[in-house]
Amino acid sequence: MSLITTPNIEDPDGFYAALLAAHEGLDEAQSNALNAQLILILTNHIGDMEVLQAAFALAREGTT
Repeated sequence: MSLITTPNIEDPDGFYAALLAAHEGLDEAQSNALNAQLILILTNHIGDMEVLQAAFALAREGTT
């Protein structure tokens, strides 16, 4: 399985609204913890180390 990098969310605006709603009322530490938990949950769901490593590399490219 390879990393999907083209738009693949049926309702991106709905997704973004749900993500913001999940963070509503949280302080910065709680919001960071939610993000960390979300990453771990989705990582477990993906389960494919090759895909995860490709995602790590792509995300890192976006930070440099």
